[in-house]
Amino acid sequence: MTLDIVGPAAPPRANGELVFAEPWESRAFGLAVTLHAGGAFEWEDFRQELIAAVARREAAQPEEGWSYYTCWLEALERVLVAEGMVAAGDIADRVGQLAGRPSDHGHRHGPTHPPDHDDHEH
Repeated sequence: MTLDIVGPAAPPRANGELVFAEPWESRAFGLAVTLHAGGAFEWEDFRQELIAAVARREAAQPEEGWSYYTCWLEALERVLVAEGMVAAGDIADRVGQLAGRPSDHGHRHGPTHPPDHDDHEH
């Protein structure tokens, strides 16, 4: 796998290093790389889907800000659907489920250290 340095498939960089504006972007990047490394899909298939996703986004919103990693996720979804790993509507259904959760769902409030499992008094 080789990441493009220039062109529509090239990830955002600053001083040669990958740049992620939000934590989800780095997770999306890592997910695609890990799935490819595990043999889930060919990198060139993903790359071509990414180029197409960027082209669609640029055509739809040529002067508005848009996220490269939104295109990355679109490309990943398309390649996983093509490989039969997920059904076309499964991802959208799951996104809808997650969007319906309260914003603090799953977050613990309190001490950040592990709970004390010693229930015995000494």
